[in-house]
Amino acid sequence: LTKIMSTEKKRVAIIGAGPSGTSCLRAFKSAEEKGAEIPEIVCFEKQADWGGLWNYNWRTGLDENGNAVHGSMYRHLWSNGPKECLEFADYTFEEHFGFPIPSFPPREVLQDYITGRVNKSGIKHWVRCNTAVVTTTYDDATGVFTLTSKDNKTKEEKTEVFDYVICCTGHFSTPNVPSFPGMESFCGRIMHAHDFRAAEEFKDKDILVIGTSYSAEDIASQCYKYGVKSVTCSYRTAPMGFHWPDNFKTVPLLTKIDPNSKTCHFKDGTSAEVDAIILCTGYQHYFPFLDPSLQLKTANRLHCDSLHEGVVFIDNPKMMYIGMQDQWFTFNMFDAQAWYARDMILGRIAVPSKATMDADWQKWRAAEEAVEATDEANIRYQADYTERLQKLTDYPTFDIEGVVQAFLEWEHNKHENIMTFRDKPHKSLMTGTLAPVHHTPWLTAFDDSIESYVAGNKK
Repeated sequence: LTKIMSTEKKRVAIIGAGPSGTSCLRAFKSAEEKGAEIPEIVCFEKQADWGGLWNYNWRTGLDENGNAVHGSMYRHLWSNGPKECLEFADYTFEEHFGFPIPSFPPREVLQDYITGRVNKSGIKHWVRCNTAVVTTTYDDATGVFTLTSKDNKTKEEKTEVFDYVICCTGHFSTPNVPSFPGMESFCGRIMHAHDFRAAEEFKDKDILVIGTSYSAEDIASQCYKYGVKSVTCSYRTAPMGFHWPDNFKTVPLLTKIDPNSKTCHFKDGTSAEVDAIILCTGYQHYFPFLDPSLQLKTANRLHCDSLHEGVVFIDNPKMMYIGMQDQWFTFNMFDAQAWYARDMILGRIAVPSKATMDADWQKWRAAEEAVEATDEANIRYQADYTERLQKLTDYPTFDIEGVVQAFLEWEHNKHENIMTFRDKPHKSLMTGTLAPVHHTPWLTAFDDSIESYVAGNKK
């Protein structure tokens, strides 16, 4: 029996089939295409299809199976950063669509691109959709993980063993929800950005947006586009700093709400009457399907706690995480991480000793803490990190400095006009092609369909 076990193929569990999970699938397929022998891959996806957060679901709260809704996607979302900054190095937008498209695609277009790469790879059979991971434990004695999953449709549970687990479930699904005095009797709507689905609901309404994250700036802009009456932006540490339209005002943090009213009071002594409060207050890293000894516990930051090279769980190097950082870089960074995780599993990269990983982690944490508090410094830190990983594997090289420059140009355009930055074209760092400008300015473009954005821009 021992002999049979030792010659059996290794097994790898990938939890989640969004951008991070599909990066892992693509990494293993790429190795196989080049002649490598790869482990057995099983990817668990609790949603009905792969695509992760890019799968739009009108539901909020619980899904059709009684589980918490994973997605935070809203109907009219367009990419808030240039597609040129997230383009896959091994599969360009031009290859996927057949011709250049503009730089800030709506969600349907991006989902088509993400899933297009893995569809082309022919790896759907590795993915079990509608299957949620329930528990994952690790046994030091046997050196394997025991994972129990549940079929959302039949409710049947299945327990099996794996040699490695890669967690790719993201960290934009479990809301961080602060509480303010008076919320319990507020005479309007209170929601977290996780439950925001469409801006039409707030037409002709006065809204309060709390937070300064990407979701705060985008939801505020969405609501402006769809006819909000006024927007009050409330910040804890520093305001967003954009040139907002005339019906916006910026105030410090909410302190209290008058009982049984819509009157909100702020730290500077001002107040406002609002119909709705939208909490853009971030998310938690939350992995209830993993044993506590395997769970990543970290703040949302560029250099996560407990992870070697941002990927390998230092306390158990057979446990890996993809895409857990605060993000400037996204899809191509997830690829760099996935290729790195793959090569560690394939034995191409040696697993360092715990002492080495601890020392290395301390070095990069010190470097992160020394980063200036500017967007450029943060972007460059993550650019250097992505490049470092990329050089360790056969992931195709790409112009990372070019991506940094595209980010800086995008930041400049946002600060020039937060409502028109999506109308600017950027150049692909993979093909060198300058994107066309969308036929309709974003503020008046109410057709988010793939037909309008892709076919409508075919020259």
